[in-house]
Amino acid sequence: MPDFTDKDILSKIVSLKSALDGYRPFSEHVVKQLKDYYRIGLTYTSNAIEGNTLTESETKVVIEDGITIGGKSLREHYEAIGHASAYDHIYSLLEKPVSEDDVLLLHKLFFGQIDPENAGSYRKKNVIITGTDYLPPDYQKVPELMKKHIENLNKDVKDKHPLEYASDLHAEFESIHPFTDGNGRIGRLLLSILCMKNGYCPVIIPSIRRAEYIAAMQKSNKGDLNTLRAFILSVIYEEMKSLKRLVESLSR
Repeated sequence: MPDFTDKDILSKIVSLKSALDGYRPFSEHVVKQLKDYYRIGLTYTSNAIEGNTLTESETKVVIEDGITIGGKSLREHYEAIGHASAYDHIYSLLEKPVSEDDVLLLHKLFFGQIDPENAGSYRKKNVIITGTDYLPPDYQKVPELMKKHIENLNKDVKDKHPLEYASDLHAEFESIHPFTDGNGRIGRLLLSILCMKNGYCPVIIPSIRRAEYIAAMQKSNKGDLNTLRAFILSVIYEEMKSLKRLVESLSR
C-alpha cells in the first residue's frame, strides 16, 4: 500500500474529484440514486466489519423491504435498520457544523432498538476493547474529550489535507470510545461526513480489508497515524473511481 505522503495517489484522488466536479450540481435523479446506493453499501460494510453476518443483498432486503432473514439474529436486523436510519441523517449535516447533539443523535438512531437505555448517551462505565491492549479514557473524561473532538471536527485546518485530517479525527474519535457500543459505526459515519463535506465520496471499507483496517486502528492508538492515513486514502481512491463510474453512467 502506498504511503500517505505518496503524492501520486493523492493527485489521482484530486483528479477524480475534479472530474466529478464537472458533473456538479448533480441532478435530483443522480442524488437519489447515489444516496440509495451508499445507504446499502455503507450499512453492509460497516456492520460487516463489526461481525454482522448479513450479506449485502440480505441487508438490502431487511432495510428496504422489512423482511426477516432466517438464521440471522434480531440484533443483526436491528443493526442494519439502525445504521440505515443514522445514514439517512448524515445528509442534514453536510452544510452545517456538526454539533455534539448531532453525534448523540446518530448514535441514538443506530443503537435505539438494540439498547434503548444507552442509545444516544456517552458511556457511564470504563470499557476495554477486545483484541487490543489499548485502554480507552476513563468514562468521566469522555464528555470533556468529546467537546474538544467536536471543536476539532469543525475546524478549518490549513496545514493538513482534508483527507489526512479526516483520518486523524477518525483515530481520535475511536481512541475516546465514547459509547458503550457502536463506536466504530458512528466513527465511520463521521469520517464519511468529513470527506463528503470536502467534495469526496463516503468512505466504504470493504469487509475483505477488515483485518488491515483493525491493524491500522490499533497502530493509531499507539501514536502511529500514518498507517491509518495510508489505509483511508487507499480506500477513498478506490471508491472515488467507483463514484466517477456511477455518476458518468447516471448522467447519460
